[in-house]
Amino acid sequence: MTRRGLLLAVGGLTTLVLVVVGLARLDVETGVDAFVPSGDPTTRATDEVAKSFGGDPIVVLLESRKPYDLLSDENLPQLLRLEGELAQLPDVAALYGPATVLNQVAGQAQTLLAELSGYRDGLRGKAVAAAQKKGASASEAEAAGRRATAKFDERYADLLAGGLPGGLPTLHNQTFVRKVVYNDTGQPRPQWDFVVPAEDAVAILVRPREGADQHALEHLVESVESTVDDSGVKAQDVTVSGVPSVITALGHQVRTEVPVLGGAALLAVGGWFVLMSWTRRRLRLLPLATTLVGTSITLALAGWLSIPLTLGVVAFLPVLLGIGSDFMTYLHRRAGERVVVAAAAATAASFGALAVAPLPVVRDLGIALGFGVLVTLGVSLLAHRWLRLPDYPAEGPRPAASGRAPSRGVRLSAAVVAVAIAAAGWASLPHLPLTADFRSLASDLPAFSDAKHVESVMGSSGEVAVTLTGDDTVSQASLAWMDRAEQTVVAAHGDEMRPVVSPASLLSFLGSDPTAGELEAAMRLLPRYLTSSVMRSDQKMSILSFGVRLDDAQELQALRDDVRRILPTPPTGLRVEVTGLPMVAVSSYEALSERQYLTAGLGIVVAGLVLLIGLRRRTDAVLAVASAVLATGFVLAGMRLVGAGLNPLTAAVGSLAAAVACEFTVILRESVSRGDRRLGRAVTLAAVASGIGYGVLSFSHLSVISEFGMLLAVTVGAALGASRFVVWLAQDSTEPTDVVRMPEAVPELVGAR
Repeated sequence: MTRRGLLLAVGGLTTLVLVVVGLARLDVETGVDAFVPSGDPTTRATDEVAKSFGGDPIVVLLESRKPYDLLSDENLPQLLRLEGELAQLPDVAALYGPATVLNQVAGQAQTLLAELSGYRDGLRGKAVAAAQKKGASASEAEAAGRRATAKFDERYADLLAGGLPGGLPTLHNQTFVRKVVYNDTGQPRPQWDFVVPAEDAVAILVRPREGADQHALEHLVESVESTVDDSGVKAQDVTVSGVPSVITALGHQVRTEVPVLGGAALLAVGGWFVLMSWTRRRLRLLPLATTLVGTSITLALAGWLSIPLTLGVVAFLPVLLGIGSDFMTYLHRRAGERVVVAAAAATAASFGALAVAPLPVVRDLGIALGFGVLVTLGVSLLAHRWLRLPDYPAEGPRPAASGRAPSRGVRLSAAVVAVAIAAAGWASLPHLPLTADFRSLASDLPAFSDAKHVESVMGSSGEVAVTLTGDDTVSQASLAWMDRAEQTVVAAHGDEMRPVVSPASLLSFLGSDPTAGELEAAMRLLPRYLTSSVMRSDQKMSILSFGVRLDDAQELQALRDDVRRILPTPPTGLRVEVTGLPMVAVSSYEALSERQYLTAGLGIVVAGLVLLIGLRRRTDAVLAVASAVLATGFVLAGMRLVGAGLNPLTAAVGSLAAAVACEFTVILRESVSRGDRRLGRAVTLAAVASGIGYGVLSFSHLSVISEFGMLLAVTVGAALGASRFVVWLAQDSTEPTDVVRMPEAVPELVGAR
């Protein structure tokens, strides 16, 4: 073996080992954090609430065909046992279930009644003993005892009378259970809605600890499901849902689709290169091979650096396979290294410009694609030089021109029309529907159907919390404020925000103006299990929790703004915030809306600057930018025409268009300047390869990915058309048109066999 061969073998083997180990270390996260703007105040406030009260819950919804059956004597012990087992699972911050709430209420009721009865007996006994000591008769001593308890009876008789008709407060007493949970019409009392949403359904809310990572959440959801399956609770229908369940479903789907869609893209793009006779048969898969190596190295580096990949990893491999294969194709077609390097650098820059995107899922995908393009370029250059690849045979004399470019007037008219269409597209960008709701990302998965079912039963799809923070949020003043705030919100938006639980509702038995002593006594008597759901142990944070059914970010935005407006001024020293995942979705929507033009246009600007630096002919850079602007405008105009909307990934349409339009324009201009028709046709070869790679994503079961793939495929077509159009416009009227004309049929892409 030659020294060159030995070095190649050792280097290849070492790289292979490092790549395999890096890929094994790769981690994928699909949590909510990937879809919310970094440093957002609402997100920070929501995280603070999660630290105190637990994250968004896993909802275990149990349904029966018989009313009240789930809280019957037969089911309550199993339900209580299930709730206890769920509470003991790792990474559970808090659990709220009907059996545990009832058990706590019964225990505290027994304690309260015992204390009250004991206190009353003590008052009476003390008065009777004092009277007897003074020599009173038996009847006089009894009268003294009655006088001593008269004030007590006046205050607490109603409470005792209200508690005793239900019998002894215990889970085995169905009269007590019915009286506590249901009203006179048989419907659950409002304060029980969060765990007893209907007479034939109960819900257990399992709140994960704040900061639980993807793997912890997935393990917790699986543990909840298996625990419920083994519980023995007799329910006709059991649904486990909630945001953690959606995150778990997304994680499973991502891990399933990465190899499937990646493999499909590999086969589809490879098949295209093999079937088209564009070069020698043994070299036709070379562009695909170099791209696959570059992609593997990029992903392996993420694994070695412990950088978790977000949902965009599903799109990463097909996108990079589609666009990365272009560079080896151009090199093999003698495009010239400087031109190819400039085109690839512009592509990488346009992707890298997504670093300014407000959402991590978009930012991470853009950075990964930009880096992957550069790595693939490096691999392609090494392959072209190190392997000393033969070029296809020279084309020979150029055929006679088949026609002349149209007159300047014709081209000017065409340019005016094209600019008008593109301008209309760019102007429509703020008016395109924009989806920022996290749950909708899983709209094609069974988990989404489960979430919608739970929403229909529970009456809400998410929780919004009005958070009160300060030195003392459980004082007379703060409690009065929370009561007034809850009534204000319900009066204005009761059809949109359903009260779930609040300090005011838990302490409603104290009346409208409790004294400090009564408040202190109530806090001591109420089960900590209940008070901890709305009040922090240090009493520096309290929340008013509301259930909302709205998924539309614009409606939620209007709701949030009005709630902020109508909330009364809090007591001095206390601060009010509106938090919760629905409000985080609003922040995502606002961030995307505010940066639409920046996200869409920065990639075009950056790619143009790179080309100005890297190309000898500066006019080619200007033409490349013009083609990217036109392509983006065409795509946006088409979306407006068909009523299509944007999601967090497709909102970056400008950078996506620039990545291909600039590349196509540069190579087409090079083919014109050299009179090389085959180099021009290589652009079509590369464009179809890119479109195939992108198009594979349309088969994803995740709507955000499938929409991304379809838009990319359309963008490639628009970019190719815009590039050829711009090059045609820039062509002198005395130059032939052959090299910029679209080939009449793909089989014309014929090279040496």
